Amino acid sequence: MKPLINRPFIRFLVFFAGYILYPVSFLVPRRKKKWAFGSFRNAFNDNAKYLFIYAAENNPNAEVVWISADKNTVQRIRDLGLKSYFIGSFRGVYHALTSRYWFFNAYTTDILFFASGGAVCTNLWHGLPLKRIEFNIKGGSLSARYVKKTFGERFFHPEAYRRPDYVLSTTDFVSARFAEAFRVGTSQCLNIAYPRNTILLAGKQERISFIKKYEQEETLRIISDSHGYENVYIYMPTWRESQADIFSQNMDINRLNELMRRKNSLLLLKPHANTKVDINLAECPNVLLLNNKVDIYTILPYTDVLITDYSSVLYDYILMDDKDVILYLYDYDEYANNRDFNFPFLENVAGRDVYDFAGLIDVMESGDYKMDENKREEIISKFWGVRKSDSVCKTILEAVM
Repeated sequence: MKPLINRPFIRFLVFFAGYILYPVSFLVPRRKKKWAFGSFRNAFNDNAKYLFIYAAENNPNAEVVWISADKNTVQRIRDLGLKSYFIGSFRGVYHALTSRYWFFNAYTTDILFFASGGAVCTNLWHGLPLKRIEFNIKGGSLSARYVKKTFGERFFHPEAYRRPDYVLSTTDFVSARFAEAFRVGTSQCLNIAYPRNTILLAGKQERISFIKKYEQEETLRIISDSHGYENVYIYMPTWRESQADIFSQNMDINRLNELMRRKNSLLLLKPHANTKVDINLAECPNVLLLNNKVDIYTILPYTDVLITDYSSVLYDYILMDDKDVILYLYDYDEYANNRDFNFPFLENVAGRDVYDFAGLIDVMESGDYKMDENKREEIISKFWGVRKSDSVCKTILEAVM
């Protein structure tokens, strides 16, 4: 049975009620010392998560709240001793309406769009704009929303048209793309850094203390299981509009498992949240599929080699010293034709590129994928400015407030 909210008429009524609330949200007094946070798919993750934890720990005079439409997420955050509210409750709506500052990973729907009037909204986003995004795209499955701007898209996705007050960015080079994508001025793009990368650049003891305090037992188990291997690889492909199960269609998992076994190595598979996954790893002890609920940023420091394609996780990963990257670009021509890049791809990435599965096996077998350190520093300078970890969260809050 289709969920009630997904039935067209019921969905229309819910949005209609939301449009009644929206103008009211401009009139409700907002408290400067109340800050609301949220994330896409109602998860507790990414930049908003790390900024929220910092804000809650370091601002005792502020009321720092996480708002989610998932009751399990709300309970998990409460179990950590932090404030969280279900958006479907009176208190959830109340805190959304009365928070002066909003911080989210994608859109105001990460909290509640219809309560966003009058709030100072900061979009922390969730990756550097390697590919064209939002109002910078030229076609594809989202063209009705961002190019044609149809009535249906405007009615059911008003969050896409709500311009943020600030967008978290990193350098002038990056901000120019974000300004186009979100239709804001470059002065509204905050050239700072990403809160989620503080865990990558933290000292070992600081990192493990954070993980023990805020992460689930599964994270500690994965970290423990990765010890004792010569190398830990992690494959993180980007999302494709085809929704193809790329793990089974473009890889021989059994062959990879055998390679990992011979080299006393481990391969972690981390699918994009929207990607279909249908593989059987029962006979592949050296290959581990990660749950999407696991915070990958707590796992990345315990890996040695990232295998990716067009995902901006590449830029986060190279911030860590002594990490290598393999770019598995088996569908480069097709992907480039269907999804425009913001700039020439191969000129703006670092790592060993391979274009078929045989090539992937060869470089993993030989170990011929050591990072060009000059290229790493060139890309870091262009996309991040400098490696940053200390005071990132503090600087963001001060810039917005």
